[in-house]
Amino acid sequence: MSRQAMFDGLVYDENGQLVPVKYVGGDAQYVMDDNGFLRHIDAETVDRQVLGIFLEQLEGNKEMAVEQMMSMMGKDDLFTKAAIDASLRNIDMDQIIAQGIPLQARNMLGMLGFRIIINYHGDLLRMDQPTAPDDEGDF
Repeated sequence: MSRQAMFDGLVYDENGQLVPVKYVGGDAQYVMDDNGFLRHIDAETVDRQVLGIFLEQLEGNKEMAVEQMMSMMGKDDLFTKAAIDASLRNIDMDQIIAQGIPLQARNMLGMLGFRIIINYHGDLLRMDQPTAPDDEGDF
C-alpha cells in the first residue's frame, strides 16, 4: 500500500466529481461517494494502472523521447543517447510510486486538462490527456 496518492487532485468518478484522498492507517485511499456510502480505493491500485499506460506510451514513442531528452540537455552524442536508452529500459514503477509526482507537476497537468476517470471498483475507465498541436498549430 502506498503512503501517497500520486495523482491526488486529478482523479474523478464517472459523474465528473473530483475524488478526494484520505489516509487510513497511513495508506492513501481515493474516496468515492456512492450515494452516501464512501468507497475507499487503494491509491496504489489506481496509480499503477495509470503509470502502466504512461510506460506503454513511452515504450511506443521511445525514439522520440530519447531525441527530446537529448535536445533538452543540449547534447547530441552517442554516449548520452546510450545512457538515456539504458535509463528508459530500467524504469522501475515501484521507485516512481515511492518518489511520487511533485505538487507543481500535478497542478500543471490539471491545468492542461489531464483527468483520470475511475469507477467504484478503482478500475481505470479512461484518461483525458492534453494533446499536442499538429504541424499546422491546430489541436
